[in-house]
Amino acid sequence: MITIDFNKLDISPDARILDIGCGEGRHTIKACQQKDTICIGADFAFKNLVETKNKLAFHKNFNDLKCKTIDLSCMDVTKLPFKSNSFDSIICSEVLEHILDDAMAISELIRILKPKKILAVSVPRFWPEKICWLLSDEYFNANMGHVRIYKKKSLIKTIESFGVKHYACHYAHSIHAPFWWLKCFFGPNRTDSKPVNLYHRILVWDLMKKPKFTGFIDKLLNPVLGKSLVLYFKKL
Repeated sequence: MITIDFNKLDISPDARILDIGCGEGRHTIKACQQKDTICIGADFAFKNLVETKNKLAFHKNFNDLKCKTIDLSCMDVTKLPFKSNSFDSIICSEVLEHILDDAMAISELIRILKPKKILAVSVPRFWPEKICWLLSDEYFNANMGHVRIYKKKSLIKTIESFGVKHYACHYAHSIHAPFWWLKCFFGPNRTDSKPVNLYHRILVWDLMKKPKFTGFIDKLLNPVLGKSLVLYFKKL
């Protein structure tokens, strides 16, 4: 499930790409499929890096990776171990809403980004996320859960204050929003809810088969129902 539009990242050969908070590697794998890139996947949780490594190995067996090098590292987004102006593209997808000191995280991301290069950020969209918070206290009280809800204009203003210029945005994953509402309604930690499990099977089927119909519905509804807000910035 790719949230970031790689066509907006302006990736060229030898580009250094950082996927911070890579989770189980969805954007790291996509970055490694870009020709002659140098890719780093980083996450606070070691188990996520293990899962990313396994998925990269699976793709490598099918000659699906075109990058020059791949590195996976465990790190804290508020204390990044890189020199300033080190990366051509930085992806920070569904991360900031988990970070207590998000201002420090944003500052660090922009510090290590090269001038004129691209930072892509995605966070949960305000109103679909607000419904999740209203439906379940467990949703946002979970360990490493979401600590805030962002509004588009205020987030853009905050990120721009660190020396970048916002230039594009879109919404993503409209068909995923009802799944999270169902999950919150029946209980985020429950595994026996038939409606939630059925919807999850549909989402997995959509992810694996990529039918044109659901892709069309997702794009059609994204402006209204898209669960993720995706923002693109260029460093000044």
